Amino acid sequence: MARPHTLPATPAPLPQPAAVLELLKPITWFAPMWAYGCGIVSSGAPAEGRWHLIALGVLLAGPLVCGMSQAANDWFDRHVDAINEPKRPIPSGRIPGRWGLYIAIAWTALSLAVASALGPYGFAAAIVGILLAWAYSAPPLRLKRNGWWGNLACGLCYESLPWITGAAVMSAAAPDWRIVVIALLYGIGAHGIMTLNDFKAVEGDRRTDIFSLPVLLGERRAAVVACWMMAVPQVVVIKLLLAMGAPVHAGIVAAVLAAQLALMPKLLRDPKAHAPWYNATGITLYVLGMLAAAFALAGMASA
Repeated sequence: MARPHTLPATPAPLPQPAAVLELLKPITWFAPMWAYGCGIVSSGAPAEGRWHLIALGVLLAGPLVCGMSQAANDWFDRHVDAINEPKRPIPSGRIPGRWGLYIAIAWTALSLAVASALGPYGFAAAIVGILLAWAYSAPPLRLKRNGWWGNLACGLCYESLPWITGAAVMSAAAPDWRIVVIALLYGIGAHGIMTLNDFKAVEGDRRTDIFSLPVLLGERRAAVVACWMMAVPQVVVIKLLLAMGAPVHAGIVAAVLAAQLALMPKLLRDPKAHAPWYNATGITLYVLGMLAAAFALAGMASA
């Protein structure tokens, strides 16, 4: 008796490289890479003989740890994205099957391998960043369910942690307390930046019980909170720089803050429509202030 003919199993399709790159969201890498650069500057350490630490740290902060966090977030957000942004790589099927999860795990391992070349401070910082990234997106913690905690975790990971890491790696020692405090202030301020990013996902967040600040507070009040969260830490930075004897740098931070405040009324008129515009204008000013503060700290380190 002839055996029934069976077709060979069709192998699961592989994701296209372009879809993988889109999953890792290169546009999001800038913030942690910039913060790592601010850490390098603020340390006051010479770059000579340390270029490999600079290059590896930038690679780790941006394409690796940040890229991994984006892949993990998209995997655990695939049902939300199917509502908010169905053309993203996972809900659209361009990243098929469980490949989104596999990529996040592979990038985690690669991040740890690269971090091991940055010494104990760089490796420890990578572990902290990776744990926070997974805690933000993955059950059971899934910090992003609450806009207060989730945005704080993001802000600290995007700005404070890479800044402190850059300073520690360049100095091969724990950073000066002034570096830590100012890095933390800019990370807290980034809470407001994260809130602005939440406006594009309000509908899906409401339907899937993700309580971002626009969902919890309403769009207008969330935008007001975001503006305060961005502005107040910068005011504290200005006062600290003045107290530390850096009036010129304090003036620069004050100037970029004043420009941000001038832009905020337009943001508040229609937060959902104008959040992308403010991200391109106000946040550019915000990060320029970070660099000014970093140069002030570098001057203190060399004094």
